[in-house]
Amino acid sequence: MKKIFGFLAIGVLSISNVTVAMAQEGDKAGEAAVPITQLIKQKFIEGGPEFMALVLICLILGLALAIERIIYLNLATTNSTKLLEKIEGALASGGVEEAKEVCRNTRGPVASIFYQGLERSSEGIDMAEKAVIAYGSVQMGLLEKGLSWIGLFIALAPMLGFMGTVIGMIQTFDAIAASKGEVDPSVLAKGIKVALITTVSGLVVAIILQVFYNYIVSKIDSLVNQMEDASISLIDLLVKNKLSK
Repeated sequence: MKKIFGFLAIGVLSISNVTVAMAQEGDKAGEAAVPITQLIKQKFIEGGPEFMALVLICLILGLALAIERIIYLNLATTNSTKLLEKIEGALASGGVEEAKEVCRNTRGPVASIFYQGLERSSEGIDMAEKAVIAYGSVQMGLLEKGLSWIGLFIALAPMLGFMGTVIGMIQTFDAIAASKGEVDPSVLAKGIKVALITTVSGLVVAIILQVFYNYIVSKIDSLVNQMEDASISLIDLLVKNKLSK
C-alpha cells in the first residue's frame, strides 16, 4: 500500500513539474495560446470517447429542450394590462363576441384563459371563474412541458462523469496490480487524468443546464403570477360589465 501511494505522489509531482516546465518554455518561446476549440477537442479525446460521448449527448439534448422552452415562454409573454384594456373596450362597444375576437387575435396563455372565461360568461360569473381556473391549470402544464427532462439531464451528466472517474481509477489500480507495484508514474498520471476529465465534464454540463433550468423556472413563475393576476382582473371586469347592464 505504501508503494501505491508513493507511486501516486510521484505521478502528481511529475505532472506538476512537467506543467511548470511547459509553461516556462512557452513563455520563453512566446508561443500563442491554444485555441479553446482545440483544447476542448483534446480533452474530449483524452477523457475517453465512451463516457465523454454520453456526457455530450446530455448537454446537446438538455440545451435543445432548454432553448425550445425559452423560445416558447418568450412567445407566451403577453402585456396583460393592454389586453384587459382592449377587452374592456370590446365589451363596452360590441359585447362578449367582440371581446372573444380580441382574445383570438392575441397569442399567449393569458389570452387563451380570457377566451375560456368569456366563452362561459353567459352561464354566470361562477361558471366563468371555474373555466378560468380549470384552463389556467392546463396552461400551466403546457408551460412546464419538458422541464422534468432537463432536470433528468442535470442529474445524469455528473453521474456519468463520476462513473467514468470510478472506472478510470479501477483501470489504474488494475495496472498497478498487474505490474506488482512496479508502475511507471506516467501511466498512473495518465489514468488519473482520464478519470478527472470525465468528472469535470459532467459537472460543467450540469452547471450549464442548471443555469438554463433556473431561468426557465423563474420565467414560468412570472407567467403564472401574471396569469393569476389577469384572471382576477377579468372576473372583476365581467362582474362590472354584468352590473352595469
